Amino acid sequence: MLAGCEGLTPPADGGGPSGSGVPTAGDGRAVNPLDNPDGTKPGLAAITSTEDKARARALIGKVETKGRGPRTGYERDKFGYAWMDSAPADVPFARNGCDSRNDLLKRDGEDLRFRSGSDCVVMALTLHDPYTGKVIEWTKSRATEVQIDHVMPLSYDWQMGASRWTEDKREAIANDPLNLVPVDGRTNSSKGDSGPASWLPPNKRIRCAYSVRFAQVSLKYELPVTAADKRMMLEQCGG
Repeated sequence: MLAGCEGLTPPADGGGPSGSGVPTAGDGRAVNPLDNPDGTKPGLAAITSTEDKARARALIGKVETKGRGPRTGYERDKFGYAWMDSAPADVPFARNGCDSRNDLLKRDGEDLRFRSGSDCVVMALTLHDPYTGKVIEWTKSRATEVQIDHVMPLSYDWQMGASRWTEDKREAIANDPLNLVPVDGRTNSSKGDSGPASWLPPNKRIRCAYSVRFAQVSLKYELPVTAADKRMMLEQCGG
């Protein structure tokens, strides 16, 4: 896993619709994260207006910073098993009879098809992937083609203070739709536990929205980010 970096050289594009020939999908039903503070609305729409970019910088400016701590002791299971439906009841979608992965597929997917007799288990969908700008026609037989990204990675959370949290709070951030986005699996795998200073979505037009969502999670859970990550986040929104 990547450990982050302290420089401010923007992360490599890694392909995507900003000039690599990959067709742009548009935002589909995606909502501007500034208008979706609890993460219950679909997707991650681009932030484009001057006014919204100013709002974005103001939000990111509230994020606290500190150095990244050690990864010692981190295990995925310390944030609960993936994907659970038993996160604390104040987490949106929790305890609704459907696990958090399927909740997120239903939130962001279009043309949903479910397992026979179920209104939970998604078998196929169309996804407008914000990270690459591609349209993905996904089926459960190719499950890893779409992965659920923790915008603020769990290992990053651990290093920034979650190692001292209660089990309930760790389960909350791991299953909170504010911190979860269905995306292209290969692109998600390339992210590891990186912060914004060392990884940003290949789709340049979504980078301010991604930075806002990272900040929203940070503020909700009172988790700082590194100074380099905060500077990169501000830069994506014109700061």
